[in-house]
Amino acid sequence: MTITHLVTHSGGFHADELLSSVILTRLFPRAEILRTRDAEWTTPSPEKIIYDVGRAYDADAQIFDHHQRPTPLREDDQPYSSFGLIWAHYGRDYLRALDVPEADIDDIHASFDKGFVLPIDLVDNGALAPATAGDLASLTLPSLIGSLKPVFDNDSPTADDDGFAAALPIARAFVEGSLAGKTAKRRAEAMVIEAIEKTGEGRVLELPRGMPFRGAIEKTGADHLLFVVNPRDSDWAIGGIRITGDSFEQRADLPAAWAGLTDEALEEASGVKGAKFCHNGLFIAVASTREAALEMADLAVKAATA
Repeated sequence: MTITHLVTHSGGFHADELLSSVILTRLFPRAEILRTRDAEWTTPSPEKIIYDVGRAYDADAQIFDHHQRPTPLREDDQPYSSFGLIWAHYGRDYLRALDVPEADIDDIHASFDKGFVLPIDLVDNGALAPATAGDLASLTLPSLIGSLKPVFDNDSPTADDDGFAAALPIARAFVEGSLAGKTAKRRAEAMVIEAIEKTGEGRVLELPRGMPFRGAIEKTGADHLLFVVNPRDSDWAIGGIRITGDSFEQRADLPAAWAGLTDEALEEASGVKGAKFCHNGLFIAVASTREAALEMADLAVKAATA
């Protein structure tokens, strides 16, 4: 039977049912979102998907609430919110709707669940507080979504529904932007691995464009690589390779004598015609041509391995 209604609770909204709505409206674009606590609407029937309301979890009946006892739990006993339940049952179809390659669906589904869905579930269930993010607490996704709620003295009878409708495309941008990035990383990985094979034992990895590369370098164990060169819109970049994703420390820095120099000053310091810029942090430099970029990268390798 065709799904005609997506039913969630009325009143103030939260991250879990808003993000669930992102998934469901993509899969059932003709269905109407109905925000209500009316028992007639929160009782399962084949044409409805009910979530974050109804006090039952029964996937076969298409009802996905988590407020009842016992609370639905993952295999590791961490609690679900409605978002986690919707993602568990509809997430793979959602990824297919976004044209994610079938070979990547299980990995991306699991990765998104761990890094995006689970934190929402934990916050909604009171098992994790945004305050654990310290000074960034107000910038966590649940807090940002909370900031989209109507203010306390907005007395419009449709304030909550209007706020929900306005917040939905913003939430969609976060979800689909995150998933687009994950899918792109997998496309990039194949390209970087091919480039690594072509490079052989060389220390400079040349890529056809700017793209995520560190994951593929780690996956292939290409520990010999020190710098990456790639074209940009109108010039070429020479970049270092971070040792870890959460550190700015690099396998090798660009030559210290280049720090902060531009144009003629950098050409003189490097001896490379076409050298344009080197960052003070020695993690990126720019050249006007491929030949100049590769020459600068070779000089950086020699300096780093001297």
